[in-house]
Amino acid sequence: MLTLASDPSNISQVEQLVNQIANRFKLDQEKHDNLLISLTEAVNNAIIHGNKQDRSKTVSICMDRISDGLSIRVSDQGRGFNYQSLPDPTCPERICECGGRGVFLMTQLCDRMRFIDGGSTVEMQFRL
Repeated sequence: MLTLASDPSNISQVEQLVNQIANRFKLDQEKHDNLLISLTEAVNNAIIHGNKQDRSKTVSICMDRISDGLSIRVSDQGRGFNYQSLPDPTCPERICECGGRGVFLMTQLCDRMRFIDGGSTVEMQFRL
């Protein structure tokens, strides 16, 4: 498990963690990149949206080996959010907007994703 203070500069630690996971499980480049992008997005969302960059709050990253891969959970200390009401970033009126694509990217790059605890935890699963 890795615990980070809610400071955007801590996002750089995600790459080190992903490199360790990639080496441990011998991930190919595509799996490595999918994990890196997804986990970076999840941690970024937790710091900025979940914890509102409150440095007294933390973001935790937990990894578990599951039968066909890895499960990675990112949790913040925020109030959660209504993940079922996220706007579709691919609809024509949103296509030119900056931001709003993180959760969409995560769902495309991991094999399974779900929100827990009212949205304050996201679990992403990656097949190995």
